[in-house]
Amino acid sequence: MMIFNELRRHGRLAAKRHPMYEENLAGKIISYVMAAGWAGYLILFGTILASSFTNMVPNWEPYHVMNGIALIFILALDFLLRIPFQKTPTQEVKPYLLLPVKKKRIIDFLLLRSGLSLFNLFWLFLFVPFSFLTITKFFGVLGVISYLIGIWLIILINNYWYLLCRTLINERIWWILLPVAFYGGITFLLIIPDSPVSSFLIDLGDRYMEGNILYFMGTIFIIAILWWINRRVISCLIYVELAKTNDSKIKHVSDYKFFERYGEVGEYMRLELKMLLRNRSCKGLLRNTFVLILMFSCVLSFSNLYDGGFMPTIIAIYNFSVFGMIILIRTMSFEGNYLDGMMSRKGSILSLLRAKYYVYSIGEIIPFTLMIPAIIMNKLTLLGAFSWFFYTIGFIYFCNLQLVVYNKQTIPLNEKVTTRQSNGGIQIIISLCAFGVPLLLYSALNALFGETIAYITLLIIGLGFILASPYWIKNIYQRFMKRRYENMEGFRNSRQ
Repeated sequence: MMIFNELRRHGRLAAKRHPMYEENLAGKIISYVMAAGWAGYLILFGTILASSFTNMVPNWEPYHVMNGIALIFILALDFLLRIPFQKTPTQEVKPYLLLPVKKKRIIDFLLLRSGLSLFNLFWLFLFVPFSFLTITKFFGVLGVISYLIGIWLIILINNYWYLLCRTLINERIWWILLPVAFYGGITFLLIIPDSPVSSFLIDLGDRYMEGNILYFMGTIFIIAILWWINRRVISCLIYVELAKTNDSKIKHVSDYKFFERYGEVGEYMRLELKMLLRNRSCKGLLRNTFVLILMFSCVLSFSNLYDGGFMPTIIAIYNFSVFGMIILIRTMSFEGNYLDGMMSRKGSILSLLRAKYYVYSIGEIIPFTLMIPAIIMNKLTLLGAFSWFFYTIGFIYFCNLQLVVYNKQTIPLNEKVTTRQSNGGIQIIISLCAFGVPLLLYSALNALFGETIAYITLLIIGLGFILASPYWIKNIYQRFMKRRYENMEGFRNSRQ
């Protein structure tokens, strides 16, 4: 137990000594306020679903609808929400491996910390009001408490299932087929008449309400199995990474000579492409981003899952803004590995920022191209696609590049498992604003003036920020230079 307390103390000290501690603290406070708002929404949804399920399926009790149908979709949504907000349970394990401390103890602590995360309790804001309104009259308060414990255990299973999938996906992108096949297969089985999966889930929920100890022991056994698998996978990957046994040979080297005609900015565009395509961490982020865009584009184009309402708009915003939300918010963190050399040349950072803006602006052609089938299928208008394209390049990239001034933690280029991976509070806030502000703006304009006026307004805003980009990029550069010594100290202190 002493080693667990000691590792917790190390984690708290690491947070306090973090180069971005002050910015993260302010960002986390705002994140907690926003989380409280979402908790209120979940309480409202739980209350509404208690009566809605009664009207939707009159022959079933509401908790049977929740357990037999809705639960698997909630778990799938929980899995997706963990992607931007929860990282794999990794820490700076490299120093600990040099000490007389068992590797398994460290990994067990990381897994335990993940299981005790407050994120695993967040869905109880939905289930608590729902269960009190629907279960109390049949099973009493003890039945409600027993049921909520069972739901918490299922969410823990989903947590460790996510950690396993995320760890494997970080190594090989093809592992993304594992969660897709799992949730997709269960969803397919649910639509079968007299589905055995639905019957099993209904029976599982009933046994939880009755406090059946065998079902609780079975659930805990599954958690233990996933814990053991995660421990084995992480343990193997740590030593593979430290030994660098998986280095691959470069079969083809491209010099991107066509960038030479653009002078110094072209050189930094070439540097950015080489960084994204040759380094392990950057390549992983780029692959994951492309797979997310491809997946959502295919679902929107060739299925009816997201038809109607604002879902096509949400998918369009996400597809266009995901490059900024995943990669561009880490601007200067990858460059922190070699920033000292770049600072030796006057104006090099300004050229770097311009190159980054041009590269990622050109990169928006990828989601636009993948959204063409949705346009052909009348899921999204051509005007809407152009509006989100230019709005992203203009306003959203303007927001994301503000982090150039505040980022001061170096992210290793080639290591994944043995390094601390964390999103600062200010990064989370800017990502949420970059995604939420256009959605709220579009909703308001659409309600007041109609869809066409809303898209034209967004297009004008985007073009305005694009035309003004030389000025706000220079402003970002000037603010960065005022903080350059503080930021460079942070980059040096956080290098591996």
